[in-house]
Amino acid sequence: MNDLSRSVPEALECASDGTILRDPRRTPPRYSLPRAVHHFRELLKDKEETSHVFHIFDALPSQTFMPRVSRLGLSPHGEALRRSEPSLPPLLDDHAALRRTPPGSVGHAYCDFMEREGLTAAGLVAEAEKLNRPKFDDLVQWYADRSRDVHDLMHVLTGYGRDPLGEQCVLLFTHGQQPSQGHLLIGWAGAAHIKRITRSSAPVFKAALQAQRTGKACPPLTWLPIRDMLELDLREVRTMLGIPDPTWYQRCHAVWRSEGIDPYKLIAPEKDQNRLMA
Repeated sequence: MNDLSRSVPEALECASDGTILRDPRRTPPRYSLPRAVHHFRELLKDKEETSHVFHIFDALPSQTFMPRVSRLGLSPHGEALRRSEPSLPPLLDDHAALRRTPPGSVGHAYCDFMEREGLTAAGLVAEAEKLNRPKFDDLVQWYADRSRDVHDLMHVLTGYGRDPLGEQCVLLFTHGQQPSQGHLLIGWAGAAHIKRITRSSAPVFKAALQAQRTGKACPPLTWLPIRDMLELDLREVRTMLGIPDPTWYQRCHAVWRSEGIDPYKLIAPEKDQNRLMA
């Protein structure tokens, strides 16, 4: 542990390895729905500017976040995860090692997804760091980083793509696992935006609800040993975790394509965009 962790008052709650639960220098989050809505509107203008997502979560802090951090971080299982997986990006970005896992594995599917989309785990970290938030050597930092770093792995495990609906579904899947108003705002408001701009019979809300229910039924991915999971067969992992095929999401794509709509290019007409932003 660093000098700060060794010098904190004994009254502060710590794991048995000495890691502080919550550094006392952390500024308590401030709830601000207007600030969250502002960043949601900015996100609609450019979904690739994912720093707005982190701003939304900051503006809508979850009341269940600290209990989740405490439950995992202070447990023997959490300590074992910190020893074996202190940071996920180096593991996830080592595609050479992941390609040595068996064909059909989660590791292979993850590499395929990230390389096809031009993404890296380190890139998501860089987006989060645009907020210039102070970092602390505590369990809150470890848990928050881990929750962030499994996002793209969720795409792979659930079968949701990086199209607009796929992103909303992954966020609602995450809400099912880690309830927060931020996930609800982006997920459901985003789904409503998609429904509005497409004016289609595609079952967007059914897809969103299925994603949320699947996340609630699935064991929290933050709690699972990611290194071990990457070596397992993707289909077997989905069965083990109870993740079904995203049937309503797939139905949306089928309907859109039959209507001549590209699911990956759901761009609102300017008049609709302006009306939504009003």
